[in-house]
Amino acid sequence: MAKQKILIVDDDNNIAELISLYLTKECFDTRIVNDGEASLSAFEQYRPNLILLDLMLPGIDGYQVCREIRTKSNVPIIMLSAKGEIFDKVLGLELGADDYILKPFDSKELVARVKAVLRRYQPVKQNEPAIETKCVEYPDLTVNLSNYSVVYNGHPIDMPPKELELLYFLASSPNQVFTREQLLDHIWGYEYIGDTRTVDVHVKRLREKIKDHKAWKISTVWGIGYKFEVKP
Repeated sequence: MAKQKILIVDDDNNIAELISLYLTKECFDTRIVNDGEASLSAFEQYRPNLILLDLMLPGIDGYQVCREIRTKSNVPIIMLSAKGEIFDKVLGLELGADDYILKPFDSKELVARVKAVLRRYQPVKQNEPAIETKCVEYPDLTVNLSNYSVVYNGHPIDMPPKELELLYFLASSPNQVFTREQLLDHIWGYEYIGDTRTVDVHVKRLREKIKDHKAWKISTVWGIGYKFEVKP
């Protein structure tokens, strides 16, 4: 079985080598680059399964790297940064990052986060025994968690794993109201390093891709959270 490939982008080569050591011990294949331009070239050549992306890079910064990669791929991206302000985290998520880890980090937590994101992103392999299909269908919308696909108005919609999981979770419990804290717990599964605005960011991105329908919509319940509203 081929090893999963992790592209490590960090201008501090000592940190990058340390991350590579942690991941290599967990049987990942790694490649290190130290600036933004090199990361874009390496992405095309290496075709990683996941990118660990430092924000403070010479030349093109991590935000711009994330933005450019998101124009062509939904490969999972975990941002690494010493900048712990909520604004920085929210901006990273808005640009399409799947997670945000604050430096300095614990090696075990880093590896756990990498594995968690990859598990969410794994496509269903062909010729494997059929497993219960996790799929919800509404007029002009099909959300399939088994193969991480969304079809809206007859067209497939590219969507990072957490966005899709959030949409599926809401849509699988129509008209049920969930608090932001409940959604964080169910979708992220651990005490996320950001705050409940993480949920707001992902809902905003969903609404940009999935517009309100005459039969359903993602509704804000002011002061509480969100629900997938289905009209009778």
